[in-house]
Amino acid sequence: MELEKIRFKLYLVVFIVLLLVGIFGFMIVENLSLLDAIYFSIVTMATVGYGDIHPQYLLGKILAIVLIIGGVGTFLGIVASITDLFVKRREESLRLQKLNMVTGLFFSEMGNGLLRRFVEIDSGLSNLQRVLRISNEWRPRDFANASEAVRKHVFMISSRLGDLSEMCDYLHSHGDLLLRLLENPIVQEHGAFGDLLQAIFHLRDELLNRPDFAYLPDADIRHLEGDVVRVYGLLVLQWLQYMSYLKANYGYLFSLAMRLNPFDSEASAIIKGS
Repeated sequence: MELEKIRFKLYLVVFIVLLLVGIFGFMIVENLSLLDAIYFSIVTMATVGYGDIHPQYLLGKILAIVLIIGGVGTFLGIVASITDLFVKRREESLRLQKLNMVTGLFFSEMGNGLLRRFVEIDSGLSNLQRVLRISNEWRPRDFANASEAVRKHVFMISSRLGDLSEMCDYLHSHGDLLLRLLENPIVQEHGAFGDLLQAIFHLRDELLNRPDFAYLPDADIRHLEGDVVRVYGLLVLQWLQYMSYLKANYGYLFSLAMRLNPFDSEASAIIKGS
């Protein structure tokens, strides 16, 4: 997409430069008015050539030849670039829609549960709770500000507050889901979500390779906490992105996801009040 945008901007700049050269050139060489010069330059570069205005002087004819040779290529390039941008934008929209369907499956099946487990062992939870108390009034700018705050946030995890054995069992029970998601070509095209799944899979393997969590040395505990922090940070950012997508496209899904917010201690799927 970025390459197409750069190409479009380049063609557009060249086209505008040629057009301005043509306009001022015909005004000077052929003594045309500004409106006639604009008209003649455009029909020349677009190869329409009505024939009602044509160069009278040698220099004007040379200028017309330059506009035809240079203008036709850039004009067609602009048209082709615009077409490519529309096609790419449509393809990108469909790809993101499929990716968010996969992301929704992930959070429904295990992502939300994993977030709740991380929240239980987050010793610095109060800061995130203030930032991530999502409401129905949130706008794209609010989600962007929250994502920026999460990137700057220093996650503090204490595995002593939770049950590593239970977390290991939880990740192990969802191993097949992780494998299917990692094999999905849509996921492979999206670096952030793919990185998250890789980090989760690594944490799962780390936990599975420890037979007893009761007697782990402090150095190993700190290592595991680092693996948890890696997953936690990526998971929160992906969750925010998914919530933003639901808010913009699926109000009923966003309503449930908001009521199940793992960072809201009072969250409940049950709707209270009138």
